[in-house]
Amino acid sequence: MQRLAGKVALVTGGARGIGEGIVRRFIAEGAQVMISDVLVSEGEALAHELGSNAAFIRQDVADRAGWDTAIATVEAKFGKLDILVNNAGVIVFKKLDDLSEAEMRRIIDINLMGTMFGTQAAIPALERAGGGSIINMSSADGISGANSLTAYCASKFAVRGFTKAAALELGPRGIRVNSIHPGGIVTPLSNPGNVPRELYDKGFRIYPAQRAGDPSDIGAAAAYLASDDARYCMGTELSVDGGLNAGHYYMTMPGAPKQG
Repeated sequence: MQRLAGKVALVTGGARGIGEGIVRRFIAEGAQVMISDVLVSEGEALAHELGSNAAFIRQDVADRAGWDTAIATVEAKFGKLDILVNNAGVIVFKKLDDLSEAEMRRIIDINLMGTMFGTQAAIPALERAGGGSIINMSSADGISGANSLTAYCASKFAVRGFTKAAALELGPRGIRVNSIHPGGIVTPLSNPGNVPRELYDKGFRIYPAQRAGDPSDIGAAAAYLASDDARYCMGTELSVDGGLNAGHYYMTMPGAPKQG
């Protein structure tokens, strides 16, 4: 299926992990994609692998001025911008007591301010293209809290609220703004210890899917929200979390997953 044929996208944090999953799916769906990341070697290698429909630009999303350069580069390379995916993010697993001010500010600057800067910077280009789609990467931890992730949760809850407010403002201007809420996706950020997949999956046995997800699962969700199939989605929260936020099990009662 080529749902994104003729579309041009900018995907931040696109060199690896969830971003890479989105880039690969967008290319498969017929889009041209600018990969944005601070990971230069990984980003350049991915763009080279994917061919002429992909390109790479180094970008720090927390730098507002850099956003104008990124948008201009996309338009110069591919002629327009139809889709922005604000995916770049950082995560720190640490007890609240131990978080430094620098760590908290970095999380907010990249996860929240980067998303706000990107959305703001993309508006003129999206309007020049006749409208488009902005997809903001929140998290399952932007819907419910999680220990060891206080600052991360704060940033992702904020992305969730920002998305809804932006959807209200930009919808009448032909720009749809929606959020994706991944949970338990195996990436270098979520699995910094490189725990083997079979062991990592055991941590998700308390959720309906009984396993962690893959970047391609988020790529599929992003392709939907970017496409005309989602033309009536504005301010939508799309959870792709294996049921993490669906509820909880009473493990001794009927209907709970088997243990062991």
